[in-house]
Amino acid sequence: MLYSLHVKNLALIKEQEIEFTKGLNILTGETGAGKSVVIGSVNLALGGKADSSLIRTGEDYALVELTFGVDSEDKKKQLLDMDIPVEEDGTLVLQRKIMQGRSVSKVGGESVSIRQLKDISNILINIHGQNDHQELLHKKKHMEILDGYCLDKVGSLFAELKNEYQKMRALEKELADSDMDESARLREKELLEFEVTEITDAQITPGEDEELETAYRRMVNSRKISEAVNTASLLTGYGEDSESAMDMIGRAVRELSSVTGYDSELENLLTQLSDVENLLNDFNHGISGYLKDLEFDEGTFREVEDRLNVINHLKDKYGQSLLLVIKALNEKQERLEVLTDLDAHRQKLQKDLDESRSKALLICEKISSIRKKAAGELAKKLKKALVDLNFLDVKFEIDVRQNEEEMTEKGYDDVEFMISTNPGEDLRPLDQIASGGELSRIMLALKTVVADKGDISTLIFDEIDAGISGKTAWKVSEKLGELSRDHQIICITHLPQIAAMADSHFMIEKGLTDGRTETRIYELDEEKSVRELSRLLGGEEITDAAITNAKEMRKMAQETKRG
Repeated sequence: MLYSLHVKNLALIKEQEIEFTKGLNILTGETGAGKSVVIGSVNLALGGKADSSLIRTGEDYALVELTFGVDSEDKKKQLLDMDIPVEEDGTLVLQRKIMQGRSVSKVGGESVSIRQLKDISNILINIHGQNDHQELLHKKKHMEILDGYCLDKVGSLFAELKNEYQKMRALEKELADSDMDESARLREKELLEFEVTEITDAQITPGEDEELETAYRRMVNSRKISEAVNTASLLTGYGEDSESAMDMIGRAVRELSSVTGYDSELENLLTQLSDVENLLNDFNHGISGYLKDLEFDEGTFREVEDRLNVINHLKDKYGQSLLLVIKALNEKQERLEVLTDLDAHRQKLQKDLDESRSKALLICEKISSIRKKAAGELAKKLKKALVDLNFLDVKFEIDVRQNEEEMTEKGYDDVEFMISTNPGEDLRPLDQIASGGELSRIMLALKTVVADKGDISTLIFDEIDAGISGKTAWKVSEKLGELSRDHQIICITHLPQIAAMADSHFMIEKGLTDGRTETRIYELDEEKSVRELSRLLGGEEITDAAITNAKEMRKMAQETKRG
């Protein structure tokens, strides 16, 4: 559940903290007081679009922090699989700081991406915004709802279908690309034969270019290399003027040798100097060998240069390395083999495509069968929930139609919600019948059914009561109360019938503090909650009659919840 929401410097909120409880948390307030900011701040913390214009005027940043309690072992495992740290007591803190031009998100003190925030959101909470029920007018949403309901049965089939569907589409494209006339086939075949011959005649081997480039650089710079190496040889070897390093060290060795008999400590120094003499001697032998290898004739140089030109031409034409050239050769040889007997290749492609399509259709059939069964179950539960929400004589079905020609990675079904809200009327598509208030109730019914099946413990409703009143409002209130027995519900409302059902009632109001407009949020005790219900019932002037009515409504709500 959501333990608390902490907001700082966001829009008209300077700094506020709300501690939510179990059951039904109701938020009320005047229009324009900032109720939407509360839901907006939760959305921000969970990865919603951040806009620096939301930062309170005069401040450098805005901060939103959510503290959740995670008691489900399955949820903990999902979070751990995402490398999200959860405290031993199940506490999880999400924080988002919004600054000019950027935002920083953290979970448990560790920085996370917006994508990760949204994934975490899907595990912990379900938010229904003011206009979300309008999505019910789109058939795509109907499919999404049905698939969500039976995901445990179709999830693995979706993964299987996706692989087969992509394979099928790839074969279709390859088959279409292979459809060419005889002249085009011959032209491409002739070009490929030339290119394959050009590469194979060169007889290239991986790494050859690097060896040749090294040799070429040495040959081109041989004069400069030779002068430097000869100078080094003269300075370190034996010279005629006895001023080379070898001569000087040899003389030093002889001098020390002549006196080691007088002091044994000199023997260690003599050993060290002898080692230097030996190393220098080895160095001179090595440098002499290098000078011999440096010698080459003009013919060798031309051979290396010509070979490099051939290799560089192939690299320029077929790839930036010899490995890429060899890869291009293999691809061209495969393509040439195809073009040599194109009819046989196309027949094989068609056979593979037919087999792939048959496999995909078989998976689609399995998915469709599961959907149809789930559609019957879901429609039955939704109808019951709709009756509870004052749809007195409602018919509701979920139509699942098969269309093999419209296959996608999700199958070949077309899913549509069908409803009749009045006796004698035929079932018709939802978007042709439902009003705004009816859509709100249908969405609440869906949330109720899905909440019973799913593992989301916290649900947020932003004005789920749009377009309803009277007895229907009371039915919606009862449904929210029922739902809050097993779930934490946070609901923004303007209807007293719904507010009366609150386990915790919060007031959102706008006022002046030090000459600046500020939104404040605070929890109401029982007496103040009744006065707020009176305001919702009768307007600004709170009369004794309104208070009596509010108390009666509050009492009725509590009795309904106990029942």
